[in-house]
Amino acid sequence: MDRSSFTDICLHQLKMSGVRADERVVVLTQGDDRLNYADAFLAAGRMLKANIYHMRLPAPPPMGGWAVGQTPLSRMPEAVEALKNVDMVIDCIFLLFSPEQMAIQAAGARILTVVEPPELLARMLPSKKLRERVETAGELLGRARTMHVTSPHGTDVTYRIGRYPTVTEYACTDEPGRWDHWPSGFVFTGGDDDGVDGQIVVAPGDVLLPQNIYVREPITYTIEKGIVTSIRGGLEAEIVKSYMADFDDPRGFAMSHIGWGMNPDAKWHRMTPGEFPGGMGMEPRSFLGNVLFSTGPNNELGGANDTDCHLDIPLRGCSLFLDGEPVVLDGRIAAKDLLDDSREVFDVAG
Repeated sequence: MDRSSFTDICLHQLKMSGVRADERVVVLTQGDDRLNYADAFLAAGRMLKANIYHMRLPAPPPMGGWAVGQTPLSRMPEAVEALKNVDMVIDCIFLLFSPEQMAIQAAGARILTVVEPPELLARMLPSKKLRERVETAGELLGRARTMHVTSPHGTDVTYRIGRYPTVTEYACTDEPGRWDHWPSGFVFTGGDDDGVDGQIVVAPGDVLLPQNIYVREPITYTIEKGIVTSIRGGLEAEIVKSYMADFDDPRGFAMSHIGWGMNPDAKWHRMTPGEFPGGMGMEPRSFLGNVLFSTGPNNELGGANDTDCHLDIPLRGCSLFLDGEPVVLDGRIAAKDLLDDSREVFDVAG
């Protein structure tokens, strides 16, 4: 994407995130990564007459896996203090799950994570309509006390919910202390610590993140009282088990967040030559009618589990019920409050 076009979509984002003249905004990068993102946001911020700056951290050492919650800011308390004193942080390094992000939010700064490819950012721009529908989904989820998920492949799992808050992601943020991720479009919460029981079957064509692969053979998870007690299947099941074993942390087997996708602009199989679609996988996470479950940390929801071992797994073709009422049926949005009569709902089998 050329610089002018990138600046245009960043300007749209800053407007959607309520950036005003004289607001203090920092774009956070590290090493040589995403310097073009900083340039585009700086140009867009100047158009709005914001006080916008670029904080560039040293390049991180090589890491063997996706250890969530570990950031260079843990060694830079003075940088954290600076970020706590701005209105908005544009996070281009991925601070999610880190104590530093939580401290910045607690101080009142809003945070927007932006790490996806520019072409995906452009196709999945935030909109007022998306925000309204995600917020409506959040209200439905926030009132519920049980979630039941099934699928034709054998998923049959029940979450007892209500202990942890509901989180809405609609790809922009204009409220003090709020975090969001561009692109996105989904809603989630966490099951009670001992309140998840049943079986989840990851079917062929579903996605493993952060491995960024489509599953070819079923993976069967057995969950008892909020803990994964077995993972069975073929090659991908072995990949998951070996990945989790590398962290040597039994807390990685706890169930984390659960929710569903709400973005009709997200595609499941949009492939870029040589790449998995959507960079780190925000597109399948947001896919309309998916069910996304995860394992590992729940500290972003206020829980005590801050393990570095985290997997997100978007599933197609599931049915999801809140307190017995259908929200998603066979991968299609069913709750009447969430239906969009002006746009055909995607058929995930297509």
